[in-house]
Amino acid sequence: MTTTTLLTCLGIGIIAGVVAALCGVGGGVVMVPAFVTLLALPQKTAVATSLAIIIPTALMATTQNAKNGFVDWKVAAITAVSASIFAYFGADWMKSMGNTTLTRIFGAVLVIFGTRMLWLGKA
Repeated sequence: MTTTTLLTCLGIGIIAGVVAALCGVGGGVVMVPAFVTLLALPQKTAVATSLAIIIPTALMATTQNAKNGFVDWKVAAITAVSASIFAYFGADWMKSMGNTTLTRIFGAVLVIFGTRMLWLGKA
């Protein structure tokens, strides 16, 4: 790994960590486009790499949020079970899709939810 790549990864991590902690997005909103644009990773690799990074990022943020009393553990537990099951199938489904299709889905989700949040002031 070159020094430039290392510094780029560190920069992406810093920004993604802050965005994840402040917005609850797991950092993927920052990491996936950054991996594709700055590191020239294919969309599938960017998504899979981002998901691998979300685990330690979420653990660190959850530790602080739980300490501050912000976590609704009942909602977290129920949602985690369903999200985990369907993420397993979604990861397999991703294998059959092209990078362009995945990029368009990712972009559409960002635009739809971003527009809603800007327009209504809430998610």
